[in-house]
Amino acid sequence: MQFLLALIVAGPLLGAAAALLPAPPGLKGKSPDQAVLRHGVTVTGVILLAAIVLALGFDHDQPSRMQATTDISWIQALDVRIHLGVDGISLPLLLLTALLSFLCALYSYFKMPSGPSPKGFVALLLVLESGTLATFAVLDLILFFLAFEMVLIPMYFLIARWGGEGKQAAAWKFILYTLLGSVVMLLGLLLIGVKAGTFDMVALATDNGRGLTTSVQVIAVLAIGLGLAVKTPMWPLHSWLPDAHTAAPTVGSVLLAGVLLKMGTYGFVRIVLPVAPDGMRIFAPYLAAFAVAGIIYGSLACLALARRGNKGDLKRLIAYSSVGHMGFVLLGIATMTPTGVNGALFANVAHGLVTGLLFFLVGAVKDRYGTADLDTLAGATGAALYGRAPRLGALLAFAAVASLGLPGLAGFWGEMLALFGAFEPAAGLSRPAFLTFMAIGAFGTLLTAAYLLLVVRRVCMGGPRPAGETPIADVQGYEFAAWTPLVALTVLAGLWPAVLLGLTDPAVQKLLAGGTR
Repeated sequence: MQFLLALIVAGPLLGAAAALLPAPPGLKGKSPDQAVLRHGVTVTGVILLAAIVLALGFDHDQPSRMQATTDISWIQALDVRIHLGVDGISLPLLLLTALLSFLCALYSYFKMPSGPSPKGFVALLLVLESGTLATFAVLDLILFFLAFEMVLIPMYFLIARWGGEGKQAAAWKFILYTLLGSVVMLLGLLLIGVKAGTFDMVALATDNGRGLTTSVQVIAVLAIGLGLAVKTPMWPLHSWLPDAHTAAPTVGSVLLAGVLLKMGTYGFVRIVLPVAPDGMRIFAPYLAAFAVAGIIYGSLACLALARRGNKGDLKRLIAYSSVGHMGFVLLGIATMTPTGVNGALFANVAHGLVTGLLFFLVGAVKDRYGTADLDTLAGATGAALYGRAPRLGALLAFAAVASLGLPGLAGFWGEMLALFGAFEPAAGLSRPAFLTFMAIGAFGTLLTAAYLLLVVRRVCMGGPRPAGETPIADVQGYEFAAWTPLVALTVLAGLWPAVLLGLTDPAVQKLLAGGTR
């Protein structure tokens, strides 16, 4: 188990280095480009298999206990350790990252985005996977920061070199926002480490803030929370996200929405909640207020983009929808209750599955029509995917209703639990304020349904294909292979939420209790 977790974290990094080397003569295939793309599929496939084996070997009777741990001294002078481990909170995110990385590599093998050599593309994809997996596996504050920063450079180049229109400006905006937030976050992490005398996240969570004064906790929560909020992204620190998604290649958008945004909310749960509970209790109402503002803002922005005549970009609309969905995650965290935090973790995974699928589908629509502009897609008779590409239309409609939180699909449970958490927040938090936040969040679900159904009507419905018009391709074999796991898991999580909640709930209970359970 220790070896498996180390392989999962370091394997993609080794694979990235190997991708830059010349392919052995027997593995070149038809061309060096094909060989390196096949290498990316192989490495991500091995990591996914290792993650599945890790999950099967995980002790599901004790999900609150750190398992597969490695603890080796790295920088003695600073007491920084290579400390890895996985529990019921981090395991689902490890599996989600490994799955989405493999599906993106598989999709790119058949549909490589236009840009420079695939060699650099595959290497960057693997470095991105390694950094994200490390973020969810490390248990040292300094290592967490290094892993958190590790993903910025590969994502910057994926957008800047393989992106679409406006890619340079979007890439610069992405990296400047996240770097500035990370600098402030580092100061907060160092403050906690110096004042508590350790950077070990398990020891800090067990101490539950007892070794830190309230003023230190307040400063730490403000600094760390700011950096995490940028990555989440929380309104009003979200403005880098729509540009990054619009310009990014399809697989870049899938990974950005599916796993990178989860790093911020994971940091809130893993570090801020257990390490500085008194500071978090002070800021929780403000975090909840910003969360529900993001829910309403994201929904209204999507409604504006979906309206006829506004030249709304479909990728940009899905990006703004992420601002709203991540608002529910932040609202659940702000309640500081097991119900709310479990809802936040469930919504994290559900958002990764559903929004990852949505970006795959929007990329496919853009490839077929040459644009993601809603007015152009709707045209006089509508893109009419139901009639022109019925399987693609059905999948888009399925992803849309999953995203709006239809009961029986993954998107429902996380948002519902977050709202339930707001109904009865933790002791010391204002219940009238959180009831107000709950009502605003519930109204946001209605707005979400409105814009997603509007998108489905405009893109999927329409008149019959005019005579003489070139038919468009329906779902291809490689697309079916890349999207089917996301569809299946969306249904499974919706019908059987206990699979995920059974992992997260004991770990959350222990985390909020300061490791005493």
